[in-house]
Amino acid sequence: MFGVPLTFAAPLALAALVALPVLWVLLRVTPPRPQRIHFPPLALVADLLPKRETPARTPPWLLILRILAAACLILAVAGPVWNPGGIGAASGRNPLLVILDNGVVSAVDWRDRLRAATDEIEAAARDGRPVALVASADAPAPFEARPPAAALERLRAIKPRPHLGDRAAHLASIGTFLERMPGASIVWISDGVRGAGEADVPKSLGELAGRHGSAVTVLKAERSPALALEGSPVQPGEKLAAQVLRAEANGRDTGLVRALDQKGLPLAESRFTLQPDARETTVTFDLPVELRNAIARLEIEGEHSAGAVVLMDERGKRRRVGLVFGGTLDQAQPLLAPTYYLAKALTPFADVQQPRGGQGTAESIGQMLDNQVSVLALADVGALDERTLARVEQFVDEGGLLLRFAGPRLAAGNDPLVPVRLRRGGRSLGGTLSWDRPRTLAAFGSESPFAGLNPPADIGVRRQILAEPDGDLPGKTWAALQDGTPIVTAEKRGQGLVVLFHVTADTTWSNLPLSGLFVDMLRRVVGLAGPSAKLSQGEGRPAKAALLAPRLTLDGFGALGSPPAGATAVPADFADRAGPDHPPGFYGAAEGGIAVNALAPGDRLEPLDLSALAGARMGSLAGAETLDLRALLFSLALALLALDTLAGLWLGGFLRPSGRAARGRAAPAALLLPVLVGAALVLAPPPARAQEPAANRPNGIESALNTRLAFIVTGDAATDAASRAGLSGLSQMLAARTALEPGEPVGLDPAKDELAFYPLIYWPIVAGRPQPSEAAIRKIDAFMRNGGTVIFDTRDAQTARANGPPTPETAYLRKMLATLEVPELEPVPPDHVLTKAFYLVDAFPGRLSSGQTWVETIPPATDGGERRPARAGDGVTPIIITGNDLAAAWALGRNGEPLYPVSGDQRQREMAFRGGVNIVIYTLTGNYKADQVHVPALLERLGQ
Repeated sequence: MFGVPLTFAAPLALAALVALPVLWVLLRVTPPRPQRIHFPPLALVADLLPKRETPARTPPWLLILRILAAACLILAVAGPVWNPGGIGAASGRNPLLVILDNGVVSAVDWRDRLRAATDEIEAAARDGRPVALVASADAPAPFEARPPAAALERLRAIKPRPHLGDRAAHLASIGTFLERMPGASIVWISDGVRGAGEADVPKSLGELAGRHGSAVTVLKAERSPALALEGSPVQPGEKLAAQVLRAEANGRDTGLVRALDQKGLPLAESRFTLQPDARETTVTFDLPVELRNAIARLEIEGEHSAGAVVLMDERGKRRRVGLVFGGTLDQAQPLLAPTYYLAKALTPFADVQQPRGGQGTAESIGQMLDNQVSVLALADVGALDERTLARVEQFVDEGGLLLRFAGPRLAAGNDPLVPVRLRRGGRSLGGTLSWDRPRTLAAFGSESPFAGLNPPADIGVRRQILAEPDGDLPGKTWAALQDGTPIVTAEKRGQGLVVLFHVTADTTWSNLPLSGLFVDMLRRVVGLAGPSAKLSQGEGRPAKAALLAPRLTLDGFGALGSPPAGATAVPADFADRAGPDHPPGFYGAAEGGIAVNALAPGDRLEPLDLSALAGARMGSLAGAETLDLRALLFSLALALLALDTLAGLWLGGFLRPSGRAARGRAAPAALLLPVLVGAALVLAPPPARAQEPAANRPNGIESALNTRLAFIVTGDAATDAASRAGLSGLSQMLAARTALEPGEPVGLDPAKDELAFYPLIYWPIVAGRPQPSEAAIRKIDAFMRNGGTVIFDTRDAQTARANGPPTPETAYLRKMLATLEVPELEPVPPDHVLTKAFYLVDAFPGRLSSGQTWVETIPPATDGGERRPARAGDGVTPIIITGNDLAAAWALGRNGEPLYPVSGDQRQREMAFRGGVNIVIYTLTGNYKADQVHVPALLERLGQ
């Protein structure tokens, strides 16, 4: 307004300012103060003055005070809003075009982006300008200027998209809009990242704006804050690795990448560090192959963006490959054995295993099959005994991949585990064919798994095993020499696959194992192992890629959910980045489906170069917060009116003390007091409300929405402090070691507070305190009946004697429990589910360790029944009694230091935490650990 960042919600109210001069005139005159006189007539006559009095004028300072109060009230009613310093569209009456980037990297600062767009549209509404809105990652479509209210509704419907935007696709519709609306202002709220093929977008937009006389304003973060993960993690050596990307140095140099399974449970995490000027770094996970293959998702913690998520399918899993060499022990030497070359080629992408010890071929194959390998590679293995042959055939029928390499033993053997019939016998019959000049490989066919690989010209094959001519031979051939002789053949058997390289795995028959092509061919072959292998029945040729429907997809914030209506199926060999029709997610069945990611392998985040956008104004995405001045003006008017009231009382003599001297001394003080009071009302901040900690509001909504541990407030300050610190320390351990993240512990008064919010209540016994009321006992009884658990801790293990009189704490507890329906109790048996709920423990120590822990008696194991490592009753024990002072062992300070010593070593404190974790997990999950499904895992952990 008039070049000042000040606007009014009701500008017509400012018309009342014209009445201020009239108010000035009316306030100038005030009647004289009435004079008190005594009633006696003579005194009245004596005091009469012969002259005529005239009204006195209002003092100028009081007049100014009243005018200012009136002006403040008028301005406050007009609804003033202060809009400081932000750079946006120039004011005017021309339409406004807002271009909002909502691609895959926009989610990280989406709120700032949305606020900037809202501010621009609201500013256009105040100026009476129509608004057009374009989301750069949405499908391009014609658009037109609409009223600001409709544009705000459209803005609320825009969400970040889980794929890269295509700004270039919107240039045509933007040009059409500018032709209809020349001179329209353009505000581009950019994410600062260049999309694929968008290098010329700023230049093209600048040309369109210049051609139609439009001013362009670009709002963006000073540095693009987005972080992303490369679409396909690489697996160098034994570690799973992924690339963390950013468009430019943005100060976010450290972070955490988490690996999750299909249920979203964390399996591992790895911290990454970017150099201050670096744009990418590698993060690695060193995990066993079982855990590595269970990973379904990698994500950057706290990023909440589809670009910061990598989904993994069967293609990204690391296969376990077993290598067996049919030669003698003296041939199995580095640089001599075929398995040496195979191991070097397979290690970058597979978990390679070889037999241990000097065993025969049959025993080595059996050992690999016992290790549950996905691929069994046999290098020059000839005839197999019937038992081993049957095991290998079963392995292939059940989905395994058998990879064989030729050699003298295979040429002399005669087993059925080959994809094609081979020519056997001596050289005269062509069993092994030799050439004077090595043959080279022909180009791979389009239907071969090796399609796309380029055979080097220096590959030479000197010797090979020939295949018998057959009508099915072309369909089983994956690679051939230039004269058409098959060099790699394959056949599907049952659910598995048999692949044969017609040359050796070492360099005796060819130099193929010395080339990079050998590594790429093995990578393709191993990738066919498992559910992702898609081969037509009876052939070794890959089936045509089937279409896979979307099963779960990511939204723009990286959350998995149901596919949107516009998501379409992808071919089974889809390897591109996600797009509008194919959002990132899982496609196909849970077993054998594929994952589509927001970024493709090799994608990098590049900063958007806006230098070609000549004449554009640049502004910060953050901007400045608007300030509503109504509250300030109303407060100022109220303060001025209070000053006017005090001034009127003073001028009327009601605040003046008797006596001329006293009046002279009191006048400045009387004036100063109202000034100070008014200044305090205007300038003082609003009174701070005392925010009671959530832990002190046991009946608040937080207790219903967040799991918390609770303790009974005994009234003894030291005991209550130990209880709070102990449960707080246990909550920290639960958050660090389990999936549970409890809130702050809460102290309860059982007679007043609601207990149903809390699964577990800790009650330390203090002998000198009064017994709980009958109402408190009844509430505790109802709590235990409805599934809650109470830990009664007498903390007297050091003074209690087995056959001696009860301690004061025990006597207090017995009296308190006398009216409760306490079930039959027993010491925690070794096979109680409580000892195996999370950790395997055999005792529950605290600060003390000699006390016994009692729980509800569970039914005994039936004779002749199936042995189980964990027993449980029908529910959770409602009562746990101990004397080991658990809370003191759990208590931790602000820096994680123990607050109380324990009677033993630090191992005792660790076992106290483990016992506490078991108790909490047990109370939350019940006796599920006693189910039959957990028996094998528990027996394995127990070494049985």
